[in-house]
Amino acid sequence: MRFSMKFRSLITTNNKLHFKREGVGSIITSSLYDQMLPHRNPFYTHEAFIKAASSFPAFGTTGNVATRKRELAAFFGQTSHETTGGTPGSSDANTYGYYFIEELNKNDDAPYYGRGPMQITHKYNYEQASKAIGLGNALVDNPGMVSQDPVIAFKTAIWYWMTAQGAKPSCHDVMTGKWTPTNDDRAKNRLPGYGLTTNIINGAWFRVR
Repeated sequence: MRFSMKFRSLITTNNKLHFKREGVGSIITSSLYDQMLPHRNPFYTHEAFIKAASSFPAFGTTGNVATRKRELAAFFGQTSHETTGGTPGSSDANTYGYYFIEELNKNDDAPYYGRGPMQITHKYNYEQASKAIGLGNALVDNPGMVSQDPVIAFKTAIWYWMTAQGAKPSCHDVMTGKWTPTNDDRAKNRLPGYGLTTNIINGAWFRVR
């Protein structure tokens, strides 16, 4: 949660509430990107993020300004948590997002271990992402492309964010108000907000209904 609050505060402080309706670059400017991710790996460039985001027209452009900022803050909060090089529980944990490109434990479902901002893992995710971003089976044949090309890395992360899988809604729909919980969801405390995106990415509630 601290990651999301940090980025939401930065995004709100550094952007006026009135501007032309443009892509994510109108909110996540180069200077703001640098401010949010001061210790990031040079692999993760602002240019690569903007180029990847342009392949997903609804990402960071859905709803009013507050909704757009909220979604982008949540995205950077989650992906910074996934890639942080900071010490867990310490103050520097919030400033070392995007430090790692690959998962440290490369024995986790090798060769389909975590890579990129979302640390995409498992063969089925590489396969789905590869096809969705127009690469056919390239990421299955060569999963290392995710850690070699920053645009591909960001595209896999945004693809995962934008895509509902099985019973799980997309993080995008949750953060933009397009997902409505059922009575069963409410009974199990699956409610719209940043916390639910954590569950979607790392939790198990949606695996068994």
